Amino acid sequence: MRPLVAVAHGSSNPDAATTMTALASQVRRLAPVIDIRVAYVQHTSPSLSEALEDAGENAVVVPLLLSTGYHLTTDIIGLTRRVAGPLGPDQLLVTALVSRLTAAGAPPGTPVVLAAAGSSDPLATDQVETQAKLLAGELDVEVLPAYAASGQPTIPDAVADLRQRHGGPVAVASYLLAQGHFHDSLANSGADWVTEPLGAHPAVAALIIDRYRAIPA
Repeated sequence: MRPLVAVAHGSSNPDAATTMTALASQVRRLAPVIDIRVAYVQHTSPSLSEALEDAGENAVVVPLLLSTGYHLTTDIIGLTRRVAGPLGPDQLLVTALVSRLTAAGAPPGTPVVLAAAGSSDPLATDQVETQAKLLAGELDVEVLPAYAASGQPTIPDAVADLRQRHGGPVAVASYLLAQGHFHDSLANSGADWVTEPLGAHPAVAALIIDRYRAIPA
């Protein structure tokens, strides 16, 4: 069985690494035969190059990234060609997002801001917009994609827009995998409910397994 190297962005927030470890544990629970290791692009060790050296040449890299961008196209693909695509967009992420919205207490029928980190890569923006459409189709509400760093609208602007047009409360669905600066900023978005990151949700773990198995042996 080929090793699976799950590579995350990395964060100076130690809770982020704890979340990635928990996510890897979920993968092991769902697929005990897979040898999964976690690596990081920055801030945290082991690095991807260290993990690949340890895992061997047959290792498959699954980026723990919700859309494409510089880290995937340069930092990760620059080290190996046995790389899966980003996790999003995908229906399994809809499952995780709906679960997080329910846990946050957002009532059915509440319009949602899908809060992503953002990227200068237009393909990444397209992928977030596709994920928002998938979520909207599941919830039968308006879901507006917005961005914490790069891209428009900003998350507070999107919250204000939905509140003005719908005349009621608004929920923010964190389209982030782990805690960190971007997720912390959602508390100041003006939303009535803010979800936890996608984190170690079983649907995310199942998606990682799908991405791993999609790479030919």
